[in-house]
Amino acid sequence: MLSLPLLSAPPVTAQPGAEPDTYHIWPYQMRFLQAAQNIAEGIFNALDDDLEPNVLLLALATDSVASDVPLVHLEPAGHGLDAGRFTNALARGRDLKLRTHLANWVPRDGSSQEMMSRRQEAIGIRDAVQEVFTAQDEAALHQHLAGWPVLINDYFVMPVLRMRRKAMRAYPSLRPHRYYTDGKPLAPSLLSAAILRFNEECYKTLSEAEPGFGMLTRPREAEEILRAAGKSLLDTPAQALGAEPGAARLFNTLNTISSLRYEGAEGVGKLIMARRRHPNVEEVFALTCPTPLTDYRAVRKLLEMTTPDISLLSDSENVYALGRLVGDYDPTREDLFVINFINHFAWEFQHDGKVLMRTIYSQPSLPRSRVNRSRFRKDLKRTFQLTDPAKVERLWEVVLEASRQKHGTLLVITTEALAEADRLKLQCTLIEPVPLTPLITRLVTSIDGAVLLDPESYCYSIGVILDGKASGRGTSTRGARYNSAIRYVETSPYPCLAIVVSEDGMVNVISKDRLGEE
Repeated sequence: MLSLPLLSAPPVTAQPGAEPDTYHIWPYQMRFLQAAQNIAEGIFNALDDDLEPNVLLLALATDSVASDVPLVHLEPAGHGLDAGRFTNALARGRDLKLRTHLANWVPRDGSSQEMMSRRQEAIGIRDAVQEVFTAQDEAALHQHLAGWPVLINDYFVMPVLRMRRKAMRAYPSLRPHRYYTDGKPLAPSLLSAAILRFNEECYKTLSEAEPGFGMLTRPREAEEILRAAGKSLLDTPAQALGAEPGAARLFNTLNTISSLRYEGAEGVGKLIMARRRHPNVEEVFALTCPTPLTDYRAVRKLLEMTTPDISLLSDSENVYALGRLVGDYDPTREDLFVINFINHFAWEFQHDGKVLMRTIYSQPSLPRSRVNRSRFRKDLKRTFQLTDPAKVERLWEVVLEASRQKHGTLLVITTEALAEADRLKLQCTLIEPVPLTPLITRLVTSIDGAVLLDPESYCYSIGVILDGKASGRGTSTRGARYNSAIRYVETSPYPCLAIVVSEDGMVNVISKDRLGEE
């Protein structure tokens, strides 16, 4: 959970001489910026590589700074921003009125009035900086998001996250600007939750005795931060339904339920989260004694009774009935949510028919479209120098049809498909070369194994068991199909592209270029 910051870091050691393109506020400044960039890429590229995250560092001088140093420092070089716009940001931040969500904030035990004042100042400075960015980002391709300021050597230092505006706005979200009872922000989307968690990591590091010193040697894994973001997002429906978010532990609870089998069968079905007697929920029959969601095996057993029309009903703490949705739900209420258990260890968090988060083997992800046409065309051009519209369109139709395969599949496009089919003939089914159409694609992807084709859309073998040397690029959170595709593409001596369609609906395009960018 994101903690609002205290505005000071311990004094650091003497500064080295300034380099040509930067002004050193503290010794590990560039190390911090490099590590923060690496962490941001790990987090946000995993969510959507169209976000293209970049981390900037903004420093605002306090009144006690020496007269011969810059009042505003912004790095790295080439950021394309006017640093002069932030000259009055510090004064503006201190003048901003106390935000409504903190007006009735009651300090917890041990929280002094001074701590409260420093938190208010932090929010004011951050909001003042964000005002400047928001004004300049209105017609820009990128959006800038200011982090929490920390006082280091007479400067308020804060990270700034820059990402592509179009990609950021491509995903559904709940209503923003809502807060926990103690004033901390609630996450309206997985992307917002990830941004909050990223800012938290930066704040913790900047608050250390030697800010940035250990960030490269002991960074948190992107997967760990994304799981924390998933937990934050599920706190939002918990609070909306009157539960204590931290105590509900919805994210971990739903992961555990989705991992269980009942008499060997995977858990498939839906769980509706809404208060009892919600106007858009009709109970079919109620449980005399509600079953706690944390009674995982009992809930998994109850899930066996669900149908496409009938779901479990829960108030985010207990399952109290089985029932169905009725009437026209007003999405502005934001008090009715659906958990869709897709298959083993895979589930979705939905609101108003929109998927806000998809989780597979405890790893949250954004509900990306099954395959991006524009990006696929770029991959074909980079890998095969293929630009002929007719050929590109034929391959696109093949990929689109394959992406609809409910049980998952794997396509491998390579310039040497005929030679590879012959080399792998003992571990595949050879067929007479045939140009793939949507119908043929549907047929050949219905069995296990990869489908081997060339950039002309001609298929030479099906049911292929791919080979390739093991590498460090695979992941234990994905299945054998995904990892075998990575091994094959990485070790193939020929230009090739793999399209992996997972059973949970995720589609990944793997190429040497993309692997090289990781």
